[in-house]
Amino acid sequence: MSENKEIEIMQSVYDKNDEVASEINSSFTRNGIFAVNVMGAPGAGKTSTLIQLIKRLKDTTSYVIEGDIEADFDTKLLQSLGVKAIQINTGGACHLDSPLIGKAAEDLSLKDGILFIENIGNLVCPAEFQIGEHVKMLISTVTEGSDKPYKYPLAFEKADIIILNKCDLIPYVNFDEDFFMKGVRALNKTAPVIKVSCKTEEGFEEAVEWIKNKM
Repeated sequence: MSENKEIEIMQSVYDKNDEVASEINSSFTRNGIFAVNVMGAPGAGKTSTLIQLIKRLKDTTSYVIEGDIEADFDTKLLQSLGVKAIQINTGGACHLDSPLIGKAAEDLSLKDGILFIENIGNLVCPAEFQIGEHVKMLISTVTEGSDKPYKYPLAFEKADIIILNKCDLIPYVNFDEDFFMKGVRALNKTAPVIKVSCKTEEGFEEAVEWIKNKM
């Protein structure tokens, strides 16, 4: 009996979140906002990647909602670079949900541009929840190892674009690119996989072009 009740509650949580997410997505679209849900593990270089993308989106107003369990270092860094950014601290929750995004979006007064929503550093929960985005961007990194599509399939399956970061380190780490790509394509036939390096700033033009074509 308790097991059945638990399933019903879980379904209700997902349904309510998706309902709010749909409303937020419609609001973003009406206001000329293209929303990107940025997922990735801790240390994958999510904020560094956003900085490189925003630098190249010169004719577009960029906004960022930063999600963290605690602290606001990344938000302060973005703000110091002139980016309109706001912080969400979940206090323990492992992902952002649509009500949190709705409140933060109101505070940012979004109008005509691109919104990057940097989700909590986690390859599990963020992929499960819609938060009003138009696309999901997954940032993976060669230093994590080439087995991540096999261990965390949902994140790779749901991604509309996969950024493979820290590729300047490939000569120095044990990363099997063929094995990685085989795992990706078993889950996701269409998402482009773009190799970049925040250190050398290589590869980002292709990612920016993809974003512009989707906006």
